[in-house]
Amino acid sequence: MGYLKYTQYVYILFGAFFIYDGITKLDEANDKAILSFIIAGLAIFMFFFRRRFANRFDDRNKKQ
Repeated sequence: MGYLKYTQYVYILFGAFFIYDGITKLDEANDKAILSFIIAGLAIFMFFFRRRFANRFDDRNKKQ
């Protein structure tokens, strides 16, 4: 279960990648940049969601 602490940071890496991808696609006239920003927002949300629940499980394990 120790590796689950570090997998949440993969979401930050994906978020940073898709933000970069969205910025590079802004020069083009298509709507693919918006999709990249949506995926980046979802990845950043998942980072905070996973971090919150990882902390909750750690606190619960410390009480036992």
